[in-house]
Amino acid sequence: MEPRLNVITLGVRDLQRSIKFYEEGLGWKRSASSQEAVAFFQVGALVLSLFGWDDLADDAKLPAAGTGFRGISLACNTRSKAETDEVLALAAKAGGQLIKPAEEVFWGGYSGYFADPDGHLFEVAYNPFWELNDKGEVVLPA
Repeated sequence: MEPRLNVITLGVRDLQRSIKFYEEGLGWKRSASSQEAVAFFQVGALVLSLFGWDDLADDAKLPAAGTGFRGISLACNTRSKAETDEVLALAAKAGGQLIKPAEEVFWGGYSGYFADPDGHLFEVAYNPFWELNDKGEVVLPA
């Protein structure tokens, strides 16, 4: 299989609340391909999709129950420690929950965490060992 990840879909409890968080709170632009039951946001080379929690569980033929840590986090890399702090503050102002303020971390970077209104965990990190290109995409060392 060719290594590829194109779409990340988050199950959300209230689609309109989540759209407002990402669109108005974080300033992300919703795609015209969004529909009544699903919203799409271009995030660099990826697409973030928001879909009703129960509908997503039903689509995967899984039970919708489940709370707490989900064993996954999404991450946004920044160009500086200051930008990391700015993104965390923006998410909190937009209605997200600050989970861990940014701090120096064991691997030599600077990171913190917030959760969106549905508890999806985002790490915001400055990694001095990874390059971000002009589009904000991570360019891993060869």
